Amino acid sequence: MADEYVYRTAITRLSVDDEQRERLEETITEWKRGCQIATNLAWERCSAKSDVQSFAYDAVREQTELGSQHTILATHQSAEAITGCVERRSDGKQASKPTFTAPTVRYDSRTMTLFEDDTVSLATTEDRVRCQLALPEGEDGYQQQFLDSGEWSVTESTLTTRDGGFFLHLGFKRHKTDTERETAEDGTVLGVDLGVENLAVTSTAHFINGRELTHRLREFERVRAGLQRTGTRSAHRTLATASGRQLRYVRDVVHQASDSIITEARRYDCDVIAFENLTNIRDRTSGSWGHTWAFRRLYEQTRYKAEATGITVKQVGPAYTSTRCSECRFTAEGNRPSRSEFHCLECGSESNADYNAAKNIGLRYVRRGRQSSRRTGDSQLALKSGTVTPNGGFTSYPDGFEAEFTDKPRARPAATSE
Repeated sequence: MADEYVYRTAITRLSVDDEQRERLEETITEWKRGCQIATNLAWERCSAKSDVQSFAYDAVREQTELGSQHTILATHQSAEAITGCVERRSDGKQASKPTFTAPTVRYDSRTMTLFEDDTVSLATTEDRVRCQLALPEGEDGYQQQFLDSGEWSVTESTLTTRDGGFFLHLGFKRHKTDTERETAEDGTVLGVDLGVENLAVTSTAHFINGRELTHRLREFERVRAGLQRTGTRSAHRTLATASGRQLRYVRDVVHQASDSIITEARRYDCDVIAFENLTNIRDRTSGSWGHTWAFRRLYEQTRYKAEATGITVKQVGPAYTSTRCSECRFTAEGNRPSRSEFHCLECGSESNADYNAAKNIGLRYVRRGRQSSRRTGDSQLALKSGTVTPNGGFTSYPDGFEAEFTDKPRARPAATSE
């Protein structure tokens, strides 16, 4: 099970010569084609992820230069990309077919081999290439703690090209210790709400603005629709260039946002970061197709960055987090008169709607501790001015933190199971 492992990613630049560069670039091109072929076939015919490999394998092998294992990995990539689309279509909703423009290719233990001399062998559309890892000088670099350790084993990795260079995102995993399995889910929790106006808001009232991202995504969607209607070869080339530029921009935004969330979690000594479950998040936020990708990417980046600092990242059910008062737990659609405003009809408390949702997400995770035989139920939610326990007990922070009125819970009914 995935929860039995700790995962890490070590990004390492590769030293390549001209011949190796040509082969790797060709492999990336064929990988994108293979993913798109599988997606085009599976889009109208497959209703489950498990169908994609058996349905699309032969076509990808025949129409690309990919080897057998890379063909399998391409069908897996396609299946992951259409997962959310399959769920939406099964609910009778519309979904846009994924497109593959990112200059990346996935590797696993059959297509990649690491050697003790700090070189790596990578399968290509022709023969394998053996490249040198451009590691930092000295033996105390970040990558060495995984490369030189018997505890860590290599898992799926990703090769990408950026600004003319090749970078290998080496994936590693190890079994969790007994202590990590038993105690990782207790402690202080940071709730995180994702949205359109604010890309992310934490239960500690840290806001990550999403207006520029939303503007860029909607503008790109408008341009993409126009180019797709045009349908010329020139329009397709323009779309590919614009897609790559847009993807790089979103990746940069997500990278900075995930770093910001990790910094906030460490500032408040959090052991767990709680997100809402991302299924159907596009409907809940009224975001674009690009928002869905950005939300998932933000969750994934936060998860592996958090694990590097000993913080666990989890998801909780999203039901009522946007309409429930985090102070008295009264739930009603009328509590949220606008996208950004929350005003409880029962107790009268007011706050930013995303901030209220972030606290509800964190509180939902905190309350789960009392219902699990594997947890002690000692979790507490991190707020801007202090921490709150499942029964509403509030502990203020020492000097240096400014109290906020809506952070101090009022008398409330006993918590009920969710």
